Amino acid sequence: MSFIEESFETEEFKINLGPQHPSTHGVFRAALTLNGESIVKCENHIGYLHRGIEKLGESRTYAQFAALTPRLDYLAGALNNWGYAVAVEKLMGIEVPERAEYLRVIIGELQRIASHLVLLSSTAIDLNAVTGWMYGFTAREGMLDLIEMVTGSRMTPNYYTIGGVMDDLPEEFFPRLKNNIEELHDRLNDIEEMILGNEIFQARTKGVGVITAEKAMEYSITGPNIRITGIPYDLRKVAPYSVYDKFDFEVPVLKNGDAYDRFYIRILEIRQSIRIIEQAVESLPEGPITAKVPRIIKPAPGEAYGQIESAKGILGYYLVSDGSSKPYRVHVHSPSFVNIGIFPELAIGQTLQDFIATLASFDICLGEIDR
Repeated sequence: MSFIEESFETEEFKINLGPQHPSTHGVFRAALTLNGESIVKCENHIGYLHRGIEKLGESRTYAQFAALTPRLDYLAGALNNWGYAVAVEKLMGIEVPERAEYLRVIIGELQRIASHLVLLSSTAIDLNAVTGWMYGFTAREGMLDLIEMVTGSRMTPNYYTIGGVMDDLPEEFFPRLKNNIEELHDRLNDIEEMILGNEIFQARTKGVGVITAEKAMEYSITGPNIRITGIPYDLRKVAPYSVYDKFDFEVPVLKNGDAYDRFYIRILEIRQSIRIIEQAVESLPEGPITAKVPRIIKPAPGEAYGQIESAKGILGYYLVSDGSSKPYRVHVHSPSFVNIGIFPELAIGQTLQDFIATLASFDICLGEIDR
């Protein structure tokens, strides 16, 4: 070894990214080992937000636990509510009225849009694009206004009941929806033009945090994070639930598998969600908004697994009934928890700033990681 090579030898050192760092999107800690500027080891540390929500579900009635489910992913609360309702309905053999299914789709897609807008905004601010963050959050406010108008809550709506939905759409919802969707189109165009076309953003995200289709399947990654590897896997298409088979929409797919594609695909998916909402409103049928469900819910002994395509991937609830009014066992299959499993491998060789771009683009929520 030459004198010059000896002079530039570096000693590995550890750095904790989080749990209080704003770029970790909640109380997540990545224990990184660096050699110079390159990451040589990454360890995921979770548990700071642990609330034992699965055990809480086992100590409450089926109806009571429904109100807690939006706290799992508080950026897509209504979708967590929906997934749980599907599981209980499957356990009890309940058929949801058609109008209620349409209402579920409308609110669910509005919630998906709101969640994706958080990803667009947070990725922008993590890479120091402050204006992009403001544009994204402004658009999100319009979606939350619509959700609040129907459900009464902005962050954690308890709208999906076992057998249907809490309430119908008010008349003032429809003109507000039209206006907010028009504004959303403009905001998306602005974000696409201002951020995706920015050469600094491209340099920070293109070729960064690349995952292949094989690795995505190996780690059971779902949602937009697998669809950027060329795999068009979306439960709304491959295993349609509710009334998604009645709508004409596409599953956006990209092939580079990098942070840039993870950002861009959310814009494409928002546009498809708008298509679904417009079709659902146009063809909204008349009829009841909830099925006839016993006042005290006591499913027969058995088990059921219900799943939906949440904003971050496949969200599932596994329930075991012992015949009482409370679930005997509750387990949540949450996409954020599964998706971060690839970080220890994906981070190796990255610089710290590249890892932050990767982490931001994965769109995780600690509420559903620390169950």
